[in-house]
Amino acid sequence: RRVCATAAESRVAAYTESHIQPVYQPYLTTCPGQRLCSTYRTIYKVAYRQAYRQLSQPVAPCCPGWSRANNHLLSCNRALCWEPCQNGGTCAFPGRCSCPPGWTGQACQTDVDECASQSHGCHHLCVNTAGSYHCACRDGFTLAAGDKMCQPLVPAPESETFSQAGPSSEMKEEMEELRSRVEALEQKLQLVLAPFHNLMPSAPEDVGSDPISRLSHSLQQLDRIESLSEQISFLEERLETCKCLKKK
Repeated sequence: RRVCATAAESRVAAYTESHIQPVYQPYLTTCPGQRLCSTYRTIYKVAYRQAYRQLSQPVAPCCPGWSRANNHLLSCNRALCWEPCQNGGTCAFPGRCSCPPGWTGQACQTDVDECASQSHGCHHLCVNTAGSYHCACRDGFTLAAGDKMCQPLVPAPESETFSQAGPSSEMKEEMEELRSRVEALEQKLQLVLAPFHNLMPSAPEDVGSDPISRLSHSLQQLDRIESLSEQISFLEERLETCKCLKKK
């Protein structure tokens, strides 16, 4: 694969071969006249020697941009990149690198700006980094789970309870006290104005018996009632304001 031409080349290969080797051994025998004679005899044994022979081997040159890997003799399976791949990239095709996420370019040398597109998914701010990015929030917010959405900062529970629940309960008590005082003044005013309605001489002890004194005292009680009513209205407005702040 990826071989541009196939040829054959010869080379000399050494090997070991066996052969039969004669061996001459001397020995004694009986000659005529009962004499001992010395002579030789031939025996044969297996011996080994190194031999050489010509071998023909196929040759497969790789196409430009490819080389052999993993000891493949007839396959060129490694791409060559003239510029080394950077930032964890690998050479996938001659002169072209395969880049990991966050990098691009012929040699994976250029950072991808994920914040330039809308695919980053950040709720408020996107901060680009080398090979990656992260989300950030505006003042008064913090990152939620997942590090993409922003949620408002929550004040401390103790201070919130003190600032909202404390003054509200005090104003309620003050309003109840003022209402009680207004009801008492209204009852007292009814007693003072009774003579003008039924022409009866009964009147409070601290008011004069003449009609002018009774009328003046009644007008004073009306002023006190009106003043207390205004105080109650003011406290009710303050209470509504606190409720709105608590909901926010």
